[in-house]
Amino acid sequence: MDIRVRAEGVLSWDGGQCRCALGRGGIRADKREGDGATPSGRFVLRRALYRPDRLPAPPVSGLPASPIAPEDGWCDDPADPRYNRPVPLPCATSHEKLWRDDGLYDVVVVLGHNDDPPVPGLGSAIFLHVAKPGYLPTEGCVALALPDLLTLLAVCDRDTVMII
Repeated sequence: MDIRVRAEGVLSWDGGQCRCALGRGGIRADKREGDGATPSGRFVLRRALYRPDRLPAPPVSGLPASPIAPEDGWCDDPADPRYNRPVPLPCATSHEKLWRDDGLYDVVVVLGHNDDPPVPGLGSAIFLHVAKPGYLPTEGCVALALPDLLTLLAVCDRDTVMII
């Protein structure tokens, strides 16, 4: 199945469509770390992560799903050999905390962007996650309302591709 993301903030798939938030830097083919852009391209959905204290059960999906914990992070430091990979916290280099108070990472889908292998500086932590109220721009991710994200995950599997 293909998921398509349009620049005007619409995500669609066979049988559904919803509003989405994109990066504050727009959509760019030449994504760089810190530019706030959502990368354009075709990206597989690697896996789902979720907060077990906020969801009663793992999200229903054909994707593998794993719980996150307070000590989970994601390296966004291009100088670190763990760049664009999960890291345990505390972590001395720049990173994202996956266990967030604001609910944005209550459900996170890891997109196959710059990960096989990661190239330092070409962007990290590009996720499909929960949108901020009012669909405010992201730092480069694609974000949906939680009910839409859960609906989408229910029809995704290991062959699903996101086209931005």
